[in-house]
Amino acid sequence: MKSGIHPEYVTTTVVCSCGNTFETRSTAKNGVIHADVCSQCHPFYTGIRRSSTPAAVWPGSSAASARRLAAASSQATPFPS
Repeated sequence: MKSGIHPEYVTTTVVCSCGNTFETRSTAKNGVIHADVCSQCHPFYTGIRRSSTPAAVWPGSSAASARRLAAASSQATPFPS
């Protein structure tokens, strides 16, 4: 390897938005990387799905959905026997 052209490869702490931290090696200058998701909180790894738009964001949206569902089911025709 040529000397002087490669960045420093140092121990780096990765901090996830869920609070999980772990150490790895990286070329990050300050030694800290902030991540949005990690294997402790990502739905692919945990198997837990979270809604990206909770009902608290749009109050009354669940009631409106229930009304639409009730109206659609009352208009539905049953399958012939």
